[in-house]
Amino acid sequence: MREDELHGWYAAFKSKDTRFDGRFFVGVSSTGIYCRPVCRAKLPKAENCTYYPTAAAAEQAGYRPCLVCRPELAPGTSVTDASASLARRASRLLEENCGSGQSLEELAGCLGCTDRHLRRVFAAEYHVSPIQYLQTCRLLLAKSLLTDTNLTVLDVAMTSGFGSLRRFNTLFKKRYRLSPTSLRRQTAGGRKSRDDMTLFLGYRPPYLWQQMLNFLAQRAILGVETIQGGKYLRTVHLVTEEQKHVYGWISVSKPSHKDILTVTVAASLLPVLPQVLARVRNLFDMYCEPDAVYEVLTDMNRIRPGLCVPGIRVPGCFDPYELTVRAVLGQQITVKAASTLASRFAATYGTPVQTGIEGLTHAFPLPDDIIALDGEIGDHLGTLGIISARAKTILALARTFVQGDIDFELCVQPEAEIQKLTTIPGIGSWTAQYIAMRTMRWPDVFLETDAGVKKALASRSPKEMLAMAEAWRPWRSYATMNLWNSLQNTN
Repeated sequence: MREDELHGWYAAFKSKDTRFDGRFFVGVSSTGIYCRPVCRAKLPKAENCTYYPTAAAAEQAGYRPCLVCRPELAPGTSVTDASASLARRASRLLEENCGSGQSLEELAGCLGCTDRHLRRVFAAEYHVSPIQYLQTCRLLLAKSLLTDTNLTVLDVAMTSGFGSLRRFNTLFKKRYRLSPTSLRRQTAGGRKSRDDMTLFLGYRPPYLWQQMLNFLAQRAILGVETIQGGKYLRTVHLVTEEQKHVYGWISVSKPSHKDILTVTVAASLLPVLPQVLARVRNLFDMYCEPDAVYEVLTDMNRIRPGLCVPGIRVPGCFDPYELTVRAVLGQQITVKAASTLASRFAATYGTPVQTGIEGLTHAFPLPDDIIALDGEIGDHLGTLGIISARAKTILALARTFVQGDIDFELCVQPEAEIQKLTTIPGIGSWTAQYIAMRTMRWPDVFLETDAGVKKALASRSPKEMLAMAEAWRPWRSYATMNLWNSLQNTN
């Protein structure tokens, strides 16, 4: 690395600018630890600093994580560069499944490539192997659990994906130079309740939290999700690798004084904790780089001052099937009417869940639950007020999920998956793109035929709107959210 590059990295570290958080990590030779660039500990000398693209790379170089800035809370990286998208999709999959025993061959199969190719592209992007990255994911999850919960060390080891307590202790001591119990004593972490656990997820500021809550509140499925006191709460139903059904609830809030989301998880969800946290990240768009988005979309303010606001997020989804059903039910009716139908659907075919939280009573049905219904689907859903055509589309989507015909999450080629969606009777271009925007996390969706977009860009034809939106690539999904939010601000 050239001297001017080193100077630039050190200047970024010295500035403590949140825009650099998660983009690199700093190994400090005088202490043997590595930090986020926003770390508030005493600034080390420039000659003692080495820079790494990932936490995994820093750990492979022999550094242990800082107990002040907690590298496990660093926000992730947004997926925009096609040349690196495979490695980044793999990193997301590793994070989500770090608690399982999935092999590299199985992971590569999910991504549609060979394990040899995956190792090559992963090393080129992150400078570590997928296995090394996975080990760091497990260790950082374990560190978070040791710091923020009162789980036993054995439970921490199992939840983080280590096959045995001995293996966990050995790797933890090797990487961090202290035992798990020693870390717990140093950080004095813990929780009082035996019924839930609270963890923290970092993001890049700014974050327009209230706008996110407003969007989710308007589309909330009663019984499944609710907004209370500035918090988002929902039921959870996931299936483990051993086909065990796990039920529980989560609560997500944003402290006003920190760039983190606080995630409280029912203790019953411990076997699927990595998946739960990954879904929370997707729902709340925590991989977003708001400065990069705003830099491109600030041109929208020429249309109308204040149209583009820094910190906008695109709401993702927690359950892809739930989102697709909600999208289908929302066709050609109001948002409120669609929520009513979705709530009836969940109450009738979902699974009752005891949460102890007012407004959370059912988990949303799984695709298998709908496929298992006897007789004509229209006869079942018609009693809920769902027309026959919509009922058939909901059933067709359930079959698509079970058969794995469409990739609703990893999305190697989102445009191809959108095209597949439109072959399902009852799903047109708007619905397919909306589903891609929220389930596939595709950042470049623009809904020129949407009523809200038309209203926000009044007097322009769809063709003119599309031409205008070309300047907003690759963040047109965020442009769409800005347009929708502008309508709320004028009410």
